Amino acid sequence: MSWGNGNKGPWGNTPGGGSGGGGGHQNRPNPPKQDDIEQMIRKAKESLREAMGGDGNGRLVVVAGLLLFVLWIGSGIYRVNPDELGVVLRFGKYQRTTSPGLNYHLPYPIETVLIPSVTSVNKIEVGFRSNLAERNNRGFDKESLMLTGDRNIVDINFEVQWKIDVAAPQNFLFNVRNPAAMIKPVAESAMREVIARNNLGDILTTAQSKIAEDTKEIMQHMLRDYGAGVEVIAVNLSKPDVPAPVIDEFQDVKRAEQDKETAESVAEGYSNDILPKAKGKGVQMVQEATAYKNRVIAEAQGDVARFNSVYNEYRQAKDVTKKRMYLETMEEVFKGMNKVIVDGQAGNGVVPYLPLPQLKNKKPAE
Repeated sequence: MSWGNGNKGPWGNTPGGGSGGGGGHQNRPNPPKQDDIEQMIRKAKESLREAMGGDGNGRLVVVAGLLLFVLWIGSGIYRVNPDELGVVLRFGKYQRTTSPGLNYHLPYPIETVLIPSVTSVNKIEVGFRSNLAERNNRGFDKESLMLTGDRNIVDINFEVQWKIDVAAPQNFLFNVRNPAAMIKPVAESAMREVIARNNLGDILTTAQSKIAEDTKEIMQHMLRDYGAGVEVIAVNLSKPDVPAPVIDEFQDVKRAEQDKETAESVAEGYSNDILPKAKGKGVQMVQEATAYKNRVIAEAQGDVARFNSVYNEYRQAKDVTKKRMYLETMEEVFKGMNKVIVDGQAGNGVVPYLPLPQLKNKKPAE
């Protein structure tokens, strides 16, 4: 190998010894001297100076490289708005979630960031579309017709409001291929399950709020099991009704039921009016019978007492008692009658004069 400069080696010497002769040390290089090292340093400095100086191209390349490196490092700075969250991926794998504000991730392709909005409320319409006219919404019967617990069919339209779950936005981004499209069948399935537990009358009248709440709970449970990263905000029922082909017959049934309820109300009102009166009259009759019974018993007891008293007096003086009883009886019999009393011992042989016309016209004494 030729080193140039008189076949000198890299250290400025010949491959052989210092005198150029042969011998046992012909192939061993001599150690470098201090002057040789200083000369090499000077040459390196001159080479670097020439690269940085000269026509300026070398310096421009270095500055451009440094600038590109700084820009590459700075490309990891990103901002998250107040309604968003940052989901940082490292080589495509979820790494962390960042809060609103200025944040930093390692430059691409080491780390990347997705920034979904977690406060935007989305909606899914089942059984109808708000952007279509009412007459065109009949094409969604497959969504809206559901079987109730009492084997009737109800036409029910509802809306589901949802947003990305703040606690797990990475689930919404990666666990399900299209979570927004999955929400609709989940909502329809949950609503059919709840409708099957209720009767048609309750669905059309009083159970709508409970149906909406139960549907929301079932949907949230299903989406949580799927790991969809979706939070259900509300379920709003807009139009529970019977299917259009049978609405006239249903109205007839409802009118018949109303007539039945009216008749039952009238009968119940009459019952409420007549029963208290009958009960009051019955109580009055019982009280009157009780009073009559007590009065008759008292009178009978009084008669017995009087009879016993008279009987006792009769036993002591029978003639006097008989006469007194006779007089009292006659007094009672002739009381209030016009009468003339003729003593049987007076006027023997003489016909007594009886003023019959005067007695007839005379008012009886009380």
